[in-house]
Amino acid sequence: MRKRIPSFALLASTFLLSNIDEAEAGDWQFWRGPLGTGTSLESYEKGTFNPTPVWTKSDAFGRGTPIIIDGKLYAYAYRRGDSPTVRETNKLYDYLPEILLCLDPATGEKIWEVDFPEYISDTVYDRYGIGSPGYDPETGNLYLLTANGHFACISKDGKILWEVPMVEEFGSLTFPNGRTGCPIIEGDLVIVRRITANWGAQGPGADRFYAFDKHSGKHVWASEPGVRPQDSSFSTPFIETRNGQRIMYVGTGCGNLAAINMLTGQPLWRYQMSHGGVNSSPLLWKDRIIAIHGRENLDSSEEGRMVAIRIPSKVVGMNDPQVVLTKEDEIWRLPINSFSSSPVLLNDLIYQVTKTGSLVCVEPGEGKILWEEKLGTDNLGHASPLAVNGLLIVPMLDGNVYVINPTAEKAEILHTLDLDGACNGAPAVADGRVFIETTEKIYCFAFDTGKITYGDAPNEEPLKPGAPVALQAVPSEVILHPGGMEQIKLYSIDANGVRIGEVPTAQWAKFVPPTAKVQSEMDADFRAGMVIEAKPDAKESAGAFKATTADNLSCIVRGRVLRDVPFSEDFESYKLVVDHPTETGVKFAHPALPWSGARFKWEIREIDGNKVLAKTLDRVLFQRAITFIGHADSSNYTIEADMMTDGNRRIKSTVGLINQRYVATLVGNKDLLEVASNHERFKVAMPFPVTAGKWYTMKMRVDVDSSDNGIIKVKAWAKGTAEPESWTLEVPHMDANKVGAPGLFGYSPQAQKSVYIDNIKVTPNE
Repeated sequence: MRKRIPSFALLASTFLLSNIDEAEAGDWQFWRGPLGTGTSLESYEKGTFNPTPVWTKSDAFGRGTPIIIDGKLYAYAYRRGDSPTVRETNKLYDYLPEILLCLDPATGEKIWEVDFPEYISDTVYDRYGIGSPGYDPETGNLYLLTANGHFACISKDGKILWEVPMVEEFGSLTFPNGRTGCPIIEGDLVIVRRITANWGAQGPGADRFYAFDKHSGKHVWASEPGVRPQDSSFSTPFIETRNGQRIMYVGTGCGNLAAINMLTGQPLWRYQMSHGGVNSSPLLWKDRIIAIHGRENLDSSEEGRMVAIRIPSKVVGMNDPQVVLTKEDEIWRLPINSFSSSPVLLNDLIYQVTKTGSLVCVEPGEGKILWEEKLGTDNLGHASPLAVNGLLIVPMLDGNVYVINPTAEKAEILHTLDLDGACNGAPAVADGRVFIETTEKIYCFAFDTGKITYGDAPNEEPLKPGAPVALQAVPSEVILHPGGMEQIKLYSIDANGVRIGEVPTAQWAKFVPPTAKVQSEMDADFRAGMVIEAKPDAKESAGAFKATTADNLSCIVRGRVLRDVPFSEDFESYKLVVDHPTETGVKFAHPALPWSGARFKWEIREIDGNKVLAKTLDRVLFQRAITFIGHADSSNYTIEADMMTDGNRRIKSTVGLINQRYVATLVGNKDLLEVASNHERFKVAMPFPVTAGKWYTMKMRVDVDSSDNGIIKVKAWAKGTAEPESWTLEVPHMDANKVGAPGLFGYSPQAQKSVYIDNIKVTPNE
């Protein structure tokens, strides 16, 4: 019989619920294993590795790491098909989505799969699947964040329980690299991260962590532990309990190694490592956090460095500012470069695959390189080693996987496996079977184990709550329809964020932060039972409420009221009174605060005597601007607007509309009218001359039939001329998107040429 030990959520740590069923020691519940270090707890009586696969699966594959729980394997994967990007209009487009795949780990037979559509994304399709599902041992539920930021909770039987479209509700940005990482479960919370540009204080683009209630998907907290990002990151945290706090250590897209209180999202400290993103996951060793990056260093022109940072001994309290560490907090540094491969800890030694394709052995006490073994020409991917039964299994980008017997003196290569496709994830192991995802197949290998024994994991007592000092709201951010309402639950928490109990009542008042640049209130009110309600005639608005109890505990809830269909906007009511930061003498106005990310992507200015929406040009991060102006559950509507590109013969901008998660654009550089969702897998275009400086009108609608097959219809014509009777472009789509927020699209290559939009109308389909 297996020895039962706590899951990763209980490891090196405390889990806040004591009545949870423990997970099997032979499970691999997290992308870096039960210890979060890439090291297995399994030991084998024989331990001979068989280089011949037990099974392979070739119809689904990925770039991540599977997890194995209770005799089932779960993989974040995708499919590759032969569908062309353009089909005849009498055929349906065969879309190939991302999937969560459930397999029998003994045979590779499929048990179930769940599809997740990829929409409004610029992710390169062959870079899908860079991540791993998360698992909750209390409920048995799985959590997955897809490449475009669609976040979902799935039952162990493959049923979607709730979904959060983060691109629409939180302004999530997408990138060609498609990195996502692994959701983290902590008590009643599930935590993910994205580069987002939301609204208000969270309007500027930043690498943010988001906690949701794992049962309902309701928002709990958002955390911004770094500075303006230079890159996206998928560094998955290492977790521990220290000084009574649940802490996650993680790399950020702004080049920091950061520590965050998992229960509240409070940034505790950060250390700036590089100019670019830190993608590798850090390791804890005694009093230090060890991390590596592959970008340009701050204090030299060289790329890459491994550092050991001494964890601050001083406790950062709930109201304390984030501590910024310096070079004096380094214990040691090494000139090792790895863009995204994470280190593994085995027998108190660190093993790291470098960008140049070497395996390096590091003694973590003094930071000494003991040896270096060249395995390949490079390892620019994300593949990370696995340690099991005293051996290392080291995948490389070129598809070679090395089974190595390491010592402090050398690396003895026992086997070299030549796999189809590229390796980008880390291997997983459960009950002597080793699972590896490549971009062509999923592989299962096995040890000749004999008897299997399972090592002990750290076991710590649950955190004990202290005196209450604040409140925590669930949800802490709401989006309401006119006439809509939302129940708010309040919990008292102690100084470390530990929940004490539910608070039955509080006083609510509208709250404008003293530092807010926009003095705005949400057109809603609280009624009995702690329910926030927007009246049927509530106006489009955004603001905050403060809850206060009789014993002076408090918290803030942010919220927006978004307009229902039909609505229109011509911008003429806006007053151009703000001095432009880069153009002397120019006045402008900010767009509607509730529009996601709008205030940093767009501005309202006067063009030819009319007030219009113009794309900003001061942030390259926002050269591709997507802004939603309605609800994510909208459907069966038509959106129309006037639009104009800017540019010259060499470079022109792109402008368009969004309807039910499809984007229709006038592509200035290519003189095209285009419909797309993902630019590699779903894009249909036709020639359409686009003259810079000329106004056009575009109309777009989506029709979905009872079989969920849809047609995206778009027409465009010169403004002021007669509207064409027929649609300019009609694009069929199998299993069409049935809901999605209306929105605006603008692309200014390298933030050089603006786009302009006016006279927006959103109406029900006739």
